[in-house]
Amino acid sequence: MPDRLPDPSFSFDQLRRANQADVVRSPWPVGWLLGFLALVVASVVALVLYLQHFEADEDARRQAADAQWLEQSVQFHFRRLEDDLRTAARQMNEVQGGLLWREPGVLLDQGWVGAAQIPVPARWPVDEATHPQNAQALATMYSTTKGLRRSAYAGPMLQANGALTDTVWLAVPYFERGQFVGNYVAALSLDRAVAALVPGWFAKDHAVRLVLDEAALPVLPESGLQPFRAAMNLAGSDVFLEVTPVQERPATVPRLFLLVAMVFLGGMLVSLWALRRDIVKRQQVQARLEAEVALRTAMENSVTIGLRAWDLGGKVLYVNDAFCRMVGYSVQELVGESAPMPYWPEDQTRGLQQVHDDILAQGTQQQGIEVQFQHRSGTLVDVLIHEAPLHTADGTHIGWMSSVLDISERKRAQRLAAQQQERLDATGRLVAVGEVASTLAHELNQPLGALSSFATGLLNRLHAGSISPQDTVPVVSRIAVLAEKAGRIIQRVNAIARRREISLQRLDLVAVLQRVVPAGVEATGPVWIAADELLLEHLVNNLLGNAQESAAQSDAPAQVQVRVHADTTRQVAVLCVADSGAGVHEEDREHVFEAFYSTKDGGMGMGLAICRSIVEAHHGEIAVDRDPVLGGARFTVELPLASQYAPEADTP
Repeated sequence: MPDRLPDPSFSFDQLRRANQADVVRSPWPVGWLLGFLALVVASVVALVLYLQHFEADEDARRQAADAQWLEQSVQFHFRRLEDDLRTAARQMNEVQGGLLWREPGVLLDQGWVGAAQIPVPARWPVDEATHPQNAQALATMYSTTKGLRRSAYAGPMLQANGALTDTVWLAVPYFERGQFVGNYVAALSLDRAVAALVPGWFAKDHAVRLVLDEAALPVLPESGLQPFRAAMNLAGSDVFLEVTPVQERPATVPRLFLLVAMVFLGGMLVSLWALRRDIVKRQQVQARLEAEVALRTAMENSVTIGLRAWDLGGKVLYVNDAFCRMVGYSVQELVGESAPMPYWPEDQTRGLQQVHDDILAQGTQQQGIEVQFQHRSGTLVDVLIHEAPLHTADGTHIGWMSSVLDISERKRAQRLAAQQQERLDATGRLVAVGEVASTLAHELNQPLGALSSFATGLLNRLHAGSISPQDTVPVVSRIAVLAEKAGRIIQRVNAIARRREISLQRLDLVAVLQRVVPAGVEATGPVWIAADELLLEHLVNNLLGNAQESAAQSDAPAQVQVRVHADTTRQVAVLCVADSGAGVHEEDREHVFEAFYSTKDGGMGMGLAICRSIVEAHHGEIAVDRDPVLGGARFTVELPLASQYAPEADTP
């Protein structure tokens, strides 16, 4: 890359001035340009004139289409209303009608007119008596329906002062076996009907007004757009709908043509302006590119991560200074080289060749690849390689770009940590052996002592001849029980040491305590837990023995209390063993459950450590504090209730 820096002896400024001097300008491009401008201007003027004429025709066509659509929509819904009235006259029950039938406020009144023994609608005589023209219009409607056998309208109705209202009457004749029975009539509110008939999308672009008087002048809106009228075509009634466009909708296509022409004209002007700046811009880009190349070269040479590029055939295209320092070879020695590389260790050539082929085929994963390089001096270097595809400007894949990180220090630190871990594991195994031995000594002390006492007593009586064969049976049975118990202790401790499963079963904690504790237990009822019965007995015996020893050393009368209850809120069984002794000091509470830590003279420090292991194996907790009643130490054990704890394989 440093070889690509520009040559200072080459002057771009002199080349630019020389080219400008050799150029001879021709008048033809200017003439062609002026002719093209004249053609564009003429096209723009023609398009503007055509746009005005086209928009006028388009408005007229749109108004005719809107009026035709509105007339057809009104006729359709009023014909549907006539059919609904016929259905109501025939069936005399609830009608599932159309839009005008369902719209509230459209039907003001309805009923029969001319039918025998059926009273007319209440609104009919009122409108008939309000104005003479109303009576004439209603009579004409009645005769039309009877004579022509079709529906007819009357109205709009007049007020007493002659003012028009929006009310019209619709009459539907009803014939039965060819005989005229009467008219089923309905009073309609045209304002409500028009409001219901005009959809939202039509009202968005048009203002619709009901015109009751054909001679009335149209209302000109502020926008200046001309309204047009659409007849409602109600037989017997001359009413219209005046439709005024809300806003002018220009023709899109001609204006699009004009916009395209203007864009072309603007593009030509911009092209001329861009052409003038092209040479200057190219020179600026050239200078900027040279500066960026120099900056990139300096950055690549300053980083500590090795960079390497090679093509799809495996030939090295580029390396930076950091990579050269990492392997001890110069740029000239590495660029152009192919596998096997000079920095590959001889004993790892086959493996590195496979890694090399995989990289050329598919690159590396996100975590990269760890391999070893060999420095020129012979030192092995652990490196982490990440590969990324190398593409050209058009996206063609031409090779791979590598980032090579020296991880030798990290590897040495990992090897040192592994050695330290091995030492810790060995120490842990020695500690575990000591714990197992101490546990066996602690747990077997009592049963072995009892065995020795029973055996000694039995031998003494046998030597003295003061015991019969029948008397030896209970003694030997007791010795067998103690031996079996010692065997179970050895098996249990062996299982704990080897991290085998413990045997969980559903137990009543109160019953277990009553069997182990001779002085009685304070409990309100059974407390069911899932536990290993033998381990639970060990736990209680250790806690009870410590409490009795501590209470006996006090000057006050020795007292030991065992309390148990079920905490349903937290779903745990709470076991408390309290004594009246001196208690556990604050500085000792953090260490009393540690192995080989003892506050008693000659103690091994394993009793409470075993208790903690048993409790943790049952997913419980153990803690020590001062009992507020007896004043001595209080050990609190919390174990999950059986309803909340599914027995599973665990080890302490």
